Amino acid sequence: MTSDLDDRVAGTLLAAACGDALGVPYEFGSAPLAPDEAPRMIGGGLGPYAPGEWSDDTQMSVVVAQVAADRGLGDDVALDAVVEGWLGWLAGGATDVGTQTRSVLGAVAAGARTAPAREARQAAAALHARTGHTAGNGSLMRTAPVALAFLDDPTALAERARAISDLTHADPLAGDACALWCEAIRIAVGEGTVPDLGDLVGGLPAERRADWSGWVAEAERHEPARFSPNGFVVTALQAAWSAVRHPGPDDSPTVGSLVAAVHAGNDTDTVAAIAGALLGAAHGASSLPDEWLAAAHGWPGLRADDLRGLALHVARDA
Repeated sequence: MTSDLDDRVAGTLLAAACGDALGVPYEFGSAPLAPDEAPRMIGGGLGPYAPGEWSDDTQMSVVVAQVAADRGLGDDVALDAVVEGWLGWLAGGATDVGTQTRSVLGAVAAGARTAPAREARQAAAALHARTGHTAGNGSLMRTAPVALAFLDDPTALAERARAISDLTHADPLAGDACALWCEAIRIAVGEGTVPDLGDLVGGLPAERRADWSGWVAEAERHEPARFSPNGFVVTALQAAWSAVRHPGPDDSPTVGSLVAAVHAGNDTDTVAAIAGALLGAAHGASSLPDEWLAAAHGWPGLRADDLRGLALHVARDA
């Protein structure tokens, strides 16, 4: 791996975490943010969080990345380890948990836990059968490490991105979004540029390609605030992609787009974390301000350098 490639691999996790911490203070209007005001890592939010502290978006991603670094993500044993990691996080570190994720993991925690991944999928499917609404943004926000684990294998990447999404989010739209965003990250890391997301829709199931093509095109036509509320996985992806395509004023495209993502409003930390993963994959950790990297931290006692090492470990052992 070259130094530039290392920079982009590290940037995938670091820019997602910085976007998360930048959006935390403003989630669901926790703190006011004027239209011309630059967001800052002031903490607060729903945690409440310390300045620079990341939220569940990065916390859940770290679990996926740790499993990927330890043993890879290529089999059901790895999925069991991911679920067990999330259960440990839920019991001893979660500062903010989405309703859908809490419901699924709570059901697994209360069960036998003999086959955690299978039990998680069953709980997610049961929730979908009851409500018909399991396409939240909670699996998309944590999907970036999956891309780093399969940088040379797009077929396995799509399958594993869906498999890890399905652990908590049974709706196929959530799996589509994870597969699409992971493929964009994979290409960005390899080529050092943001790919055209519309060109990647052809890899999705035929029955939903037209819908996704329309959603991506709509995101390119409008500013991020158009896609609020963004708890739905489609609008979350649209808000993130719009922020990538419509950055705010800044010399760094990463910073400008993360500022735009926070200004989308509503689930600000999640939209910025999703956008950050792709931006960091394309532009590298070196595109992030030093003060952001110095401030970023969170469960389980990690800082920016720890995320950098974790990302490189995942990619090198893939």
